[in-house]
Amino acid sequence: MNENAYILALDQGTTSSRAIIFDHEGKIVVTSQKEFPQYFPKPGWVEQKPVEIWSSQRSVMAEAVASLWGSDFKICGIGISNQRETTIVWDAATGKPVYNAIVWQDRRTTPLCDELKRRGLSDMIREKTGLLIDAYFSATKIKWILDHVPGARERARKGMLRFGTVDSWLIWNFTKGMVHVTDVSNASRTLLFNIHTLDWDPDLLKLFDIPASMLPRVASSSEIYGYTPTQVPIAGIAGDQQAALFGQMCLEPGFVKCTYGTGSFLLMNSGPKPMASQNNLLTTVAWKIGERVDYALEGSIFVAGSVVQWLRDGLGIIRASDEIEALAARVPDAGGVVFVPALTGLGAPWWNAEARGSLYGITRGTTAAHIARAALDGIAFQTMDIVAAMEKDAGVPLQNLKVDGGAARNNLLMQFQADLLGVDVVRPNTTETTALGAAFLAGLATGFWSDIDEIKAVWQAERRFTPSMPADAVADAKAAWADAIRRTL
Repeated sequence: MNENAYILALDQGTTSSRAIIFDHEGKIVVTSQKEFPQYFPKPGWVEQKPVEIWSSQRSVMAEAVASLWGSDFKICGIGISNQRETTIVWDAATGKPVYNAIVWQDRRTTPLCDELKRRGLSDMIREKTGLLIDAYFSATKIKWILDHVPGARERARKGMLRFGTVDSWLIWNFTKGMVHVTDVSNASRTLLFNIHTLDWDPDLLKLFDIPASMLPRVASSSEIYGYTPTQVPIAGIAGDQQAALFGQMCLEPGFVKCTYGTGSFLLMNSGPKPMASQNNLLTTVAWKIGERVDYALEGSIFVAGSVVQWLRDGLGIIRASDEIEALAARVPDAGGVVFVPALTGLGAPWWNAEARGSLYGITRGTTAAHIARAALDGIAFQTMDIVAAMEKDAGVPLQNLKVDGGAARNNLLMQFQADLLGVDVVRPNTTETTALGAAFLAGLATGFWSDIDEIKAVWQAERRFTPSMPADAVADAKAAWADAIRRTL
């Protein structure tokens, strides 16, 4: 392999767009990142401007590639990982969005979801999609746009509108409207995709009144979909959490990763057949490579890193997010304070949209350090609950937990996580595993890496956190958390 050959990963996240260039050893050569605005028109509503998503992603890509100028280099392929479920509807002729992107965190369609549940549709939808009826997913967001934007439904029926998750929107723009595509991992998050037939489901399209002409072609996660204007192949797509599962090399059934981002997401590879959860987890498509499809069990935590942002922006007890660890480390523990960070409801395994954040056990002696410590502990406790649900569903105990995302760099949090789980927490050399997974998928499709075995050799652990807390202290902490959850619900 030419030593100046690279793979470019576009990591389009909830709060920022990034471009990361990887070499053949999986090492990061260049990173460029740009935040973009979020809009909150009403309580529970979260929107973004599709044009700002696109322009931020395009500019960081240009910046990353420009930093290589002066060397004889080649970008062999582009992989895309993206915030999932976020819904964009645009005009097929002009490419102009008909409404802002409705973000995965948005709760405006909760009443519609409640109505669908009352109609007894939960089991049918779960059987087809592996998902619960929740405002989190794309279908009710698309329906909301068609119902509320003047003329949208009529234009959709005439074949004039297109829907896409963020991956589809980026590729549409990169290819000047020539390619309208998504992959199985993103399609499986829409509430419109049948995970058994691996295609859009006619019954669900009818239920949500969404014309099939709006939808992208569903492709595998590793193939050449199209080319940029400079003829670089776009060759890998995966929703951010599935990309991280692949980037962590969780390729065998039972392997689990947790990405600590704005929210936290645990995925367990469940192998080539979908596994129905009995414990309120989601069944989702992990990826499709060639003819092989892998599935995953998933637990979603709505508020993880964003609780740190709230401590910074809402309470003002830290000035920058990376100050949280030093503040929390000033105290040996949370001093009896328990923080349930349900700032936008509780995700798995509770799925309670009405739950709200709660702080218990505050006394005159409680300090900012105790609240910071309790906030970090709350992230770890939620992760513990999902792991317990996964172990019940899969019937196997957790061997270890592979971790990534911004908060995985927080040693205090990772150690407490290992203490609660009673297994090693393993942090890789490259914590940007979402981008790395997208790079791996694109590199496989373009021959940059010859096969999975060559990729496996690239992955390396940076640190293992081994459980060290006394068993009685762990039991007390778990009991206090269970009590706090009970009160919050």
